[in-house]
Amino acid sequence: MGIQLIEAARAANVKKFVQVGTVCAYPKFPEPLPFREDDLWKGYPETNAPYGLAKLMLLKMLTAYRREYNFNGVYLLLVNLYGPNDNSNPASSHVIPELITRFVDAVRNDKKEVVIWGTRKASREFLYLDDAAGGVVRAAIKYNKPAPVNLGSSFEIKIKDLVTVIAKRTGFKGRIGWGASKPDGQPRRKLDISRAKKEFGFSSRVDFNEGLKRTIESYLEKISVILLWFGYFKRRKGIC
Repeated sequence: MGIQLIEAARAANVKKFVQVGTVCAYPKFPEPLPFREDDLWKGYPETNAPYGLAKLMLLKMLTAYRREYNFNGVYLLLVNLYGPNDNSNPASSHVIPELITRFVDAVRNDKKEVVIWGTRKASREFLYLDDAAGGVVRAAIKYNKPAPVNLGSSFEIKIKDLVTVIAKRTGFKGRIGWGASKPDGQPRRKLDISRAKKEFGFSSRVDFNEGLKRTIESYLEKISVILLWFGYFKRRKGIC
């Protein structure tokens, strides 16, 4: 899809194209941390490598199009995003909405234990959706260079601490188990955002605790609405 969009933009003489890449494109064990844009090609990506490699190829395509067609395409690398109205489908959601969904479900159904994949040693950096959108807009307005640019929050948290915080905020008081035989994925993720600050004045504004609070409240509101509608249709069915 990305390839088609870039080609269509070039054919339509679009003045500027902003491609959003992913932190998954970085090597599994980059040295040193935090991840710097110049280290993108210093190793093979982590466990979801096909996805990361596909995104990297879009960077190479933009580089080639800039040289051949003078096409102004810029490339941004984003960490894991989170925020209100995130995807909470268990089959496709990412870590924060998945954890919120599981712990809220455990509270509603009085479950005594929630088991989390991994060894709890991994860590992640998360960027609130409003900050991510603001960074993309800033790059669209102010950045015109071929070099890729990281967008992150500069806040890293261990998965075990993230799980503890979400369990507490959702009211879960049961046991948290760990599936240590399951994969952790990349051991650590933290981006160096100095290039974004220098080139277009980017920095995250939403504190992680505040962002997490908004995200959980949004999900609880959505669940309340769903339950209200479910109750309504259940009553209607009973009446009919």
